[in-house]
Amino acid sequence: MDLKKRGREMKEFFDRKTDGYDDVHAAFAVTKRMLTENLDEGTVTVLDLGGGTGLELIPLFERFPEARVTVADISPRMLEALTARPFADRVRTVCGDFFETDWGEGYDAVISTSALHHFAPEDKLRLYKKVRDCLRDGGQFLNADKVVPDRRAQEEALTEYAEDPDRWPHMDTPLAPSSELELLEDAGFIHCSVELTDREDYRLFAARK
Repeated sequence: MDLKKRGREMKEFFDRKTDGYDDVHAAFAVTKRMLTENLDEGTVTVLDLGGGTGLELIPLFERFPEARVTVADISPRMLEALTARPFADRVRTVCGDFFETDWGEGYDAVISTSALHHFAPEDKLRLYKKVRDCLRDGGQFLNADKVVPDRRAQEEALTEYAEDPDRWPHMDTPLAPSSELELLEDAGFIHCSVELTDREDYRLFAARK
């Protein structure tokens, strides 16, 4: 998978979708809130991968008003929209490709929702190692994301993408829950778990450094 090419496609796609993003993703409100509900008491420093316009930060700042959040996203238009949020003064933004940007380190938690289901397993392993490296010891990684039922469906999605990567500007390649857990463990995380969400094709994955 050409990550640079895919990154350019994601940037262009989400830049175009910024204006209607909140309306579409309002349907994911329960799933997004699950991230905040599963954070440790006393969480202060948080990295949000693919945070976009900051929807999942609404409940986060309700629970943790003193939190300091870094939002990493590939779309400058999404991050520009985030600056209109009332909590924007408590957010630092990092614009760029997940695999190339520097997020900082020592976070209490890394969260993500609906953002990481675009990568092949070998690329996601590399990404998860980077996530682990930026957490403090004992820190949490919480990822609410799209999944497929099993590894057969996973391979079908990856094969379909590989056969014609240019078919759509935005194509999902979600993995099976068992693959996600295996990748988290291979990346060095401990206490890896998966939880059902309110959406049939979404799961909440949790792990610790």
